[in-house]
Amino acid sequence: METTAAPDEPGDRVPAGDEPGHRVPADDQGRRVPAGDGPGHRLPAGDGPGQQVPAGGETAQTLDRGLRLLHLVADASAGLTVTEAAHRLGIGRAAVYRLVGALTGHGMLRRGGDGRLRLGVGVLHLARRAQPLLAEGALPALRRLAEQTGATAHLTVVEGGEGVALAVVEPSWTSFHVAYRPGARHPLERGAAGRAVLAGRAGHAGPVSTAGELQAGAYGVAAPVLGVPGLEASVGVISLAPLPVDTVGPQVTAAARTIATALS
Repeated sequence: METTAAPDEPGDRVPAGDEPGHRVPADDQGRRVPAGDGPGHRLPAGDGPGQQVPAGGETAQTLDRGLRLLHLVADASAGLTVTEAAHRLGIGRAAVYRLVGALTGHGMLRRGGDGRLRLGVGVLHLARRAQPLLAEGALPALRRLAEQTGATAHLTVVEGGEGVALAVVEPSWTSFHVAYRPGARHPLERGAAGRAVLAGRAGHAGPVSTAGELQAGAYGVAAPVLGVPGLEASVGVISLAPLPVDTVGPQVTAAARTIATALS
């Protein structure tokens, strides 16, 4: 698979060493080594004037930049150009090209026909591997919540700008309850689960209640899961009858805190 990024705009030059035909220098035993590892190589400059980054620090800095680039692209619904990414990261475009080359090689990024960077399928693969672990960590608190409230409890996570039901637990003692499938999607602007996520973004940890926004005759109460790095989620319950927020709200909020602790 070719990992060299295409030019960002007409006349743009790919960084030296990234173009076809470039030869990597050999060491004294004939082995090929990355440019800059040979004798006499000077350490790269740091972010400040005249600073030099130790070899180990250079690796950590590159990793940090790559992860920051992934977060930037994930937050840009329309994708990013290399120029935009370089500006937001505060580094040169040549450095961004090298990051893009490595990340596209691992399937974490891709460049569309418009030249903009977007997340690749490799990120989805990692997310699918992580989802069962998230669900497993949340299930004990969801079971308690479902039994306490007599309503269907769920953990909803943000994926692709939508809320996705990751784990669902139904109460065992009720005659009727809402059937809610794991994998169900809905806009964040509709339903208690999505609205709770948006409230969490604004720093509000309290419960959110809605009625009939996702399904006529259904009532929901949810609270955001806060304090878990890299995770946007909410915990909530759905019922066919109105839910008393003064009672159910604290129960949902407590479950959200318990799950946040379990996943941290």
